[in-house]
Amino acid sequence: MENLDLEKWTEVAMDFITTYGLKVIGAIVIWIIGSWLIKKIIGATRKIMAKANYDESLQKFLLNLCTWALKILLIITLLGTLGVPTTSFAAVIAAAGLAVGLALQGSLGNFAGGVLLMIFKPIKIGDLIEAQGEIGVVKEIEIFTTKLTGLSNKEIIIPNGALSNGNIVNYTTEGTRRVDLVFGVGYDSDIKKTKEVLMNVLTSHPKVLKEPTPAVTVMELADSSINFATRPWCKTEDYWDVYFDVTEQTKEALDAAGIEIPYPHQVEIHKE
Repeated sequence: MENLDLEKWTEVAMDFITTYGLKVIGAIVIWIIGSWLIKKIIGATRKIMAKANYDESLQKFLLNLCTWALKILLIITLLGTLGVPTTSFAAVIAAAGLAVGLALQGSLGNFAGGVLLMIFKPIKIGDLIEAQGEIGVVKEIEIFTTKLTGLSNKEIIIPNGALSNGNIVNYTTEGTRRVDLVFGVGYDSDIKKTKEVLMNVLTSHPKVLKEPTPAVTVMELADSSINFATRPWCKTEDYWDVYFDVTEQTKEALDAAGIEIPYPHQVEIHKE
C-alpha cells in the first residue's frame, strides 16, 4: 500500500515538474536574456542620443521611459511563458485601470508634468533654479520627479506636477547675475569718498564683470546710517565668491579709509 502511495506521489511530482518545471526554467532564461537585451538596447539608445547631441535632460527622461516600457514588456512575456493568459491579464489591467488611475492621480499628474518639462524645457541639468521654496542645481529630471542638489549638498526631490505648475526662477539661463548688497556708513561720512571706496572694491575684484557696469548709489537715509546699494555683476557660478569677497573687502576698505560703519551693521540682500 505504501509503495502504491509513493508511486502515486512520484508520478504526480513528475507530472508537475514536466508541466511547470520547464516553464519556470524557460521563464528564468527569458528573464536573464531579456534583462541583458534591455541593457544593450538602452546602452545603444544612449549612444545614439549622445551622437545626435540630444539634451542631457531629455536623454535621461527618454531612457527612463524606455527602460520601464521594456521591463513591463518583459514581465508580460514571462507571464505568458508561465502559462498565465496575457489576454486575460491585459483585460484585468484594463478593468483595474480606472481604479488605479483614480488612486494615482498625483503620479499621473507628475508624469504629465515631466512630459511638459521636456517639451518646453524651462530647466535643464546643471541649471541653478528656485522652485517650490527650494534652491538647488538640477541633477536629474526623471519620469515623476526632478532631483536637485541643494546649496549645502543636500538632495532635494520635487514632484514634476508641482514643478511644472509652479513658478520657476532659473538663475543660469542668462549666464550672469547681479549681486545685491547694501552697506551703511555713518552720517559724518563723505558720500563721494564712500562711493569711490566701494566702487574701487568692485572694479578691482577679478570676478566682477566690466559689463554690465557695477553700480554704487545712495539707497536711503536710514535712522542711523547712509545706506549704499552696491550692485556688482558676475557669472552665475561666481555669485557666492563675489558675494562673500565683496562683503569682506568692503569692510576692510572702509576701515582703511577711516569711514565709520555704524554698529551693529547688517548686510542685506534685496530681491527684486
